[in-house]
Amino acid sequence: MKVLFIGGTGIISSACSELAVSRGIDLYHLNRGKSASLRPVSGVKNIQADIRNYAETEQALGDHKFDVVVNWIGFTPEQIQADIQMFSSRTDQYVFISSASIYETPPSSLPITEDTALSNPYWEYSRIKIACEDLLRKSYEDLGFPYTIVRPSHTYDKTLIPLQGGITALMRLKQEHQVVVHGDGSSIWTLTHHKDFAIGLVGLLGKKEAINEAYHITGDEWLSWDNIFHLMGAAMGVKPNMVHIPSDIIATYDPVFGEGLLGDKTHSMIFDNSKIKALVPDFSAEIPFEQGAREIVAWYEADAARQKIDQHLNGLFDKMIQDYSAVGR
Repeated sequence: MKVLFIGGTGIISSACSELAVSRGIDLYHLNRGKSASLRPVSGVKNIQADIRNYAETEQALGDHKFDVVVNWIGFTPEQIQADIQMFSSRTDQYVFISSASIYETPPSSLPITEDTALSNPYWEYSRIKIACEDLLRKSYEDLGFPYTIVRPSHTYDKTLIPLQGGITALMRLKQEHQVVVHGDGSSIWTLTHHKDFAIGLVGLLGKKEAINEAYHITGDEWLSWDNIFHLMGAAMGVKPNMVHIPSDIIATYDPVFGEGLLGDKTHSMIFDNSKIKALVPDFSAEIPFEQGAREIVAWYEADAARQKIDQHLNGLFDKMIQDYSAVGR
């Protein structure tokens, strides 16, 4: 198979690139070539162009045609419309990376399936992804454009800390300072290691049965947020000193910070992966977060330069904790 990844060196896409190459796929990356990647992938052929510049990309692609095109960096209907125009005669399958945050929030029932309603009134990012999906479905109906939709949930690698606040939260844990946990810490969350995700994604490439279909690809391990903090703490040999604060209160301190909570992480989210497993039998999420937490901690502790605290965010955490404690929770 000849496959093009638009992007290809990100947290999720790098693992997919490595697996695709290992399986003998003739893989191309299309990107600007201006960012130094933490995740270089050997065995990939590069096409240098800015996908947002239609004329430049058309020229760079030349007479290339691909069995599959995967867009890892499509975020708006305008961008997807440009892709439809550019790749309708260049590929037999166009894979759009959407988001599991588009599902009904809060969910009326669990587990989430691909038939769950799409509605997120809290997060604009999710609503725009829904609009992109709607455009692809219409393009299939009107033009026969051969799309497949993939919806990752919270997918991580050794560089991505799944705690609200990232490295700042991790360093507070390490230093045994109080850490903010949204809600009462009991809501259930799903984390997916990027190498597990890659098995599902690469398995969809070239599958005719996947045309005009959507799939989420997530882990099967269900963890409360308290569990997640405890596993991160255990990887550093410390016990978390957690302060539970309601998500809507956290959101008042920083609307952007709060948007991701109210629109995604506040509510329990577990997924039924039957659909992807039926089409890709070798997909199985086997890497537990206990192992993932150790990988994350080892990567950050290997280089002090990676442990830079955001002082503004650190102060915001202190203020949240102080204010919430003062009202007599």
